[in-house]
Amino acid sequence: MTAIGNFKPGGLTALAAIGALTLAACSQAPSGQAEPNPSTSVAATQSTLTASPSPSPSPHTSATVGAVVEGFPQQLLPLMPGATVVSSSFDKAKAPATAAMVGSVKAPTATVLDFYSKTLEGQGFKAVPGDKVGAIASKDFVRGDNETVNLSVVEAAGVSTFTIGANVAAESAK
Repeated sequence: MTAIGNFKPGGLTALAAIGALTLAACSQAPSGQAEPNPSTSVAATQSTLTASPSPSPSPHTSATVGAVVEGFPQQLLPLMPGATVVSSSFDKAKAPATAAMVGSVKAPTATVLDFYSKTLEGQGFKAVPGDKVGAIASKDFVRGDNETVNLSVVEAAGVSTFTIGANVAAESAK
């Protein structure tokens, strides 16, 4: 992976691994048994091999299920219209501040990618080339030397589940 400024690929790789595992869990054979997806398995294996261990949660991290957590930077990462929050977390005590949200919406993957691409580009983020990690739609964005956002989307039965995570300067996370 190419480094861009102070880009931290480990965090984005971890998000991609989560997305790959989610897709693998959602894919089923007609008999109801999980069917291995070779490209997902390879992506998950590669992510596991290259990702650094996840850091311990900060005591300043707040998270919740089914709602936007208090203090979440909704101007930076707004909830897509019509979407439902599955979970969210936020930690502005660390540098960079981290925010993440998982949501679902009855819309195609392309619509989710388009909404968040326009939203982030309107805030000065630039899209990094590439739009997939294995079979998962995934888009990375950078701003300046050390602000990054990753968006991953998995679609099943007309519902897109997306994960968006950001590592940004504390002043950006308002």
